[in-house]
Amino acid sequence: MLGREDAKRMFTDNMGTPIALMLGRLGITPNALTVFGVVIAGSAAYLASIGQFWGAGAILLFSSVFDLLDGALARASGTVSSFGALLDSSIDRISEAVVFLGLLAYYLARDDNQGVVLVYLALAGSVMVSYVRARSEGLGIENKVGIMTRTERVFLMVGGLVIGHWAPVVLLVVLGVIAGLAMITTGHRLLHAAATFRKSE
Repeated sequence: MLGREDAKRMFTDNMGTPIALMLGRLGITPNALTVFGVVIAGSAAYLASIGQFWGAGAILLFSSVFDLLDGALARASGTVSSFGALLDSSIDRISEAVVFLGLLAYYLARDDNQGVVLVYLALAGSVMVSYVRARSEGLGIENKVGIMTRTERVFLMVGGLVIGHWAPVVLLVVLGVIAGLAMITTGHRLLHAAATFRKSE
């Protein structure tokens, strides 16, 4: 069965690398592509904040494809660096938080307490999934287990935003699913880390 990493690698090899090289020939650097991701996320967040969910979803989908290009360009041009990897991970977290901020602004403006709480829980869960992985890797453990990684969160959010434009309750359900499964994934990663530590002791 094709895993998420295999699918990403297949897309990058077949489509991402040629596009990235074309951008590189225009003088665009991998780090510039990474930082531009925040601008794209900001556009999606603004549209979400004014209730234009379908537009926010479309831009978020575009950004998810665009997000693969910086790494592809770095590898193809031989400019892979530790700072570039750190910048990419940091911008990913910021971009994700910015989109949630747009949704938070939307629900706050409408005094929708349910929406506010669900956005907060989804954001908190997403942060914890990424944090546990980063902290584990800092301690020498690879920790990519769990169902609700960033890839799944992005595609769920895209679907929730697009469908939620016409059926707002769907977006609330998606936020709840992201929150719940992100918390489960956090627990899964903590258990994985604990088991790995026990084996090494």
